Amino acid sequence: MGLYPSYKVAAAHVASVYGHSDKTTEKACDIIAEAARQGVRLIAFPEAFIPGYPTWATLAAPFDGDKYFAELAAQAIRVDGPEMGKVRAAARANDIFVSIGFTEASSVSVGCLWNANVLIGPGGDILNHHRKLVPTFFEKLVWANGDGAGLRVSDTEIGGIGMLICGENTNPLARFSLMAQGEQVHISTYPPIGVAGKVKTAGTYDLEKAIRIRAAAHSFEAKAFNIVASAYHDQSAREAIATMGPEAAEIVEASPRGVSMILGPTGALISSVLSDQEGLVTATIDLKDAVVQKRIHDVVGYYNRFDIFKLSVDRSANRPIHFPFEPTHDPNC
Repeated sequence: MGLYPSYKVAAAHVASVYGHSDKTTEKACDIIAEAARQGVRLIAFPEAFIPGYPTWATLAAPFDGDKYFAELAAQAIRVDGPEMGKVRAAARANDIFVSIGFTEASSVSVGCLWNANVLIGPGGDILNHHRKLVPTFFEKLVWANGDGAGLRVSDTEIGGIGMLICGENTNPLARFSLMAQGEQVHISTYPPIGVAGKVKTAGTYDLEKAIRIRAAAHSFEAKAFNIVASAYHDQSAREAIATMGPEAAEIVEASPRGVSMILGPTGALISSVLSDQEGLVTATIDLKDAVVQKRIHDVVGYYNRFDIFKLSVDRSANRPIHFPFEPTHDPNC
């Protein structure tokens, strides 16, 4: 596609089939096909899209959440599982890059889950697999800590693509680690709502404002395009949450919504914005637009002092056990 490719990207502002991995996977595949028909080369789905963001975790006391956690664990998927296999097949069939968030199950523990995201190439191969470094606030009762293995920028035919999940976009070290690897397109994923209290009052954490601030800051500092994909609660999701009681339903209705949008390398908005309805947010990006912006500020080039500041990142995968001196089994013995 050349040194500075130009192409169409999309943020999927869509609802999961709440609590159902198989149905949500099928929906994702349909959306991938529709995006490809619209000429999209890269589509980003929201945080924890399969099987849906666990909003219940902010509404239920820890012990009251046991039932919901067990249900989520039963719907959690594996990177090498059938659901991800279908998404990979859809990417391959439609010749499109796909970023998608999911609750990941552990192969060695039925009670260990991660908030994960993968970037899939148009050939169906997994280019990057990232687990959220630190679950945010109440998420610590749902997901385990991730690791640095996914703090990578995928070098692709459409540019260097990096991704961070929700609150990680607040972490300047995580963001810089992607900038320093040549990130040109950043993917930010978020939940459907931001619950910070029982009522919406002055001083309450406003998810939309937080997303806009963080997205613009990263685009401006990295001189990168930013695809922001937030989830959406449809009527079925709101009805499911309402079974937790009238107070839970009231809180959800009063909480600020996530927004989906696309920003350019100056931090300026270059797309429409979706919040209260499902749809695809699209924009055509041209990577050469970042060149002159880099001339103004390039924090991974001339506009820094690497003799003064040094960042070290451990990208090894966390594993519960290591066998460094495992003997080789000889079947003849």
